[in-house]
Amino acid sequence: MVQIGYTMMTEQAGPRELVGDVVAAEDAGFDFSVTSDHYFPWLASQGHAPYAWSVLGAAAQATSRIPLMTYVTCPTTRYHPAVVAQKAATLQLLAEGRFRLGLGSGESLNEHVVGAGWPASHVRLDMLEEAVGIIRALFDGDCVNHHGTYFDVENATLWDLPEQRVPIGIAVSGERSGALAGRLADLVIATEPKSELLSGFDRHGGTGKPRVGQVPVCYDPDRDAAIARAHDQFRWTLGGWKVNSELPGPAAFDQATRFVRPDDIADAIPCGSDVDAFVEAVRPYRDAGFTEVALVQIGGAHQRPFIDWARNTLLPALREL
Repeated sequence: MVQIGYTMMTEQAGPRELVGDVVAAEDAGFDFSVTSDHYFPWLASQGHAPYAWSVLGAAAQATSRIPLMTYVTCPTTRYHPAVVAQKAATLQLLAEGRFRLGLGSGESLNEHVVGAGWPASHVRLDMLEEAVGIIRALFDGDCVNHHGTYFDVENATLWDLPEQRVPIGIAVSGERSGALAGRLADLVIATEPKSELLSGFDRHGGTGKPRVGQVPVCYDPDRDAAIARAHDQFRWTLGGWKVNSELPGPAAFDQATRFVRPDDIADAIPCGSDVDAFVEAVRPYRDAGFTEVALVQIGGAHQRPFIDWARNTLLPALREL
């Protein structure tokens, strides 16, 4: 059975709302949760970008069962990998073993803010590989001294290490990132239901490990309202990873998506309250071999109606897959 998760999307709600929503999702029976880690929203209409790690710390204390996970954190530019390791270990202690650290090569949207420039994609993967090595060594309890191509670490040790090691997930979009994840990750993350992403992960050591996907949805009893909201806040998803990782801010995403029509969004994202359409959006992930799929309900103010509907209608239907 595919596990169904809930997404705390920091781009569309404030910190208190995000924590309250994941508490409701836990009560509704979602199997796990994931949290985006942004400095900017994709589009100004989303309207938020609180610090994900503060939200996660609060969520760890406010919940008792539901697993937590970053989806995803970039440990190369805005954050130094030694600091990411410390944050993740602390959160695992607060969550009592319920936390997983999802990592990726990042987007200019969030990483440009520290003024370090935005390197080419192949350099970003080199940076990610070096960063994961540092994080793993710190999770091992080592005293780390590292002078690499991209990072320096001087005499670093994590003094508060959880008994349950933090699992590391790596986001993949092609063969090279799949190989990196297969070698270094405990689970793989992808936002497209492509079996080749998983097979690349498996070829390099990922066989048998969890694989986590994500699907945007827009529940509303009024389908036209759902389509309008999805178009207003989520049309950026049609740009594709190669575009979305390079654009520097919400204004750029607004310009890049100005020709996306509501009908285009309605074709790509299940909108309304037809449960079969939501099930069919998840099915390709199941068929590709994903073991977990996190749902993103579009619209920060529309989480509770979605969670209530999911409890009574959507989750039972998805568990029949």
